[in-house]
Amino acid sequence: MSVREFIKRHYRHFNAASLLDAADGYERHLEAGGKMMVTLAGAMSTAELGISLAEMIRQDKVHIISCTGANLEEDLYNLVAHSHYERIANWRALTKEDEEELYRRHLNRVTDTCIPEEEAMRKIWKVMATLWNQAESQNKRYFPHEFFYQALRQGDLLNNAQIDPKDSWLVAACEKNLPIVVPGWEDSTLGNMYAAFCMKGEVKNVHTVKTGIEAMMFLADWYRKNSHHNIGFFQIGGGIAGDFPICVVPMMRQDLEEESLPLWGYFCQISDSTTSYGSYSGAVPNEKITWGKLSARTPSYIIESDATIVAPLIFSYLLHQ
Repeated sequence: MSVREFIKRHYRHFNAASLLDAADGYERHLEAGGKMMVTLAGAMSTAELGISLAEMIRQDKVHIISCTGANLEEDLYNLVAHSHYERIANWRALTKEDEEELYRRHLNRVTDTCIPEEEAMRKIWKVMATLWNQAESQNKRYFPHEFFYQALRQGDLLNNAQIDPKDSWLVAACEKNLPIVVPGWEDSTLGNMYAAFCMKGEVKNVHTVKTGIEAMMFLADWYRKNSHHNIGFFQIGGGIAGDFPICVVPMMRQDLEEESLPLWGYFCQISDSTTSYGSYSGAVPNEKITWGKLSARTPSYIIESDATIVAPLIFSYLLHQ
């Protein structure tokens, strides 16, 4: 049976039922003419979520993305250096000495997956450094994802791709010119490299890469222009990738005094974060009502499970696979 048939047959209770309810709610939202934001926290790109997310983008089931700088760059790292990655099946058993050996080999570990520094990070750094310098020389400024789109459109990275480009969500987003917001971009490998580049004077204007405040202003403008579609919020993980964009609605309604602006029209969060005091990642959807993000009538779901398992299942369900 198909993934969709399997879920309908077996996912009847508890977190499984929440998964099915959320997927059906997502589908109804789109069928009613709604748009959907997907937010990516954690290391979903290194987990190769692009295999399912890219097709969601191609089929217009995702209309805007908010992601960490790590997720933005790590999809591209995987595209150009996949054959150099190393997977460590027994990662829980690694000793401190084992970790130091990985460091000496320039392998940066993300749970069970090691990203090769020279073949991935340094390779993309050289491409980006050229684009940053070029933009500065032309007195132009771009958002982080726009520099990534420029790199892909040059063609060399795609011509030398080590995975099928159809499995890269960033390639699919580039083809659609999908809007992306990347809050806290400086908290990423390339963001760190850019800071060092500026400190060494290689880039004179630190604002050649646009800032987080500008990203919030861009998102507000996008939300205003698209709010008649009823915009949903599909959150994978928590953190700044989710908290930054969901705040655009109370900011506009309360601080810009656009009180008639619609609230988010659908909400789903996949998280294994424990509900605790002050934790955004573990906050249940109802808490967001008090902040003016959702209403009591917003279809809301929370799936307390591993996003690397849950998200591909929901996307496959929505793609009728």
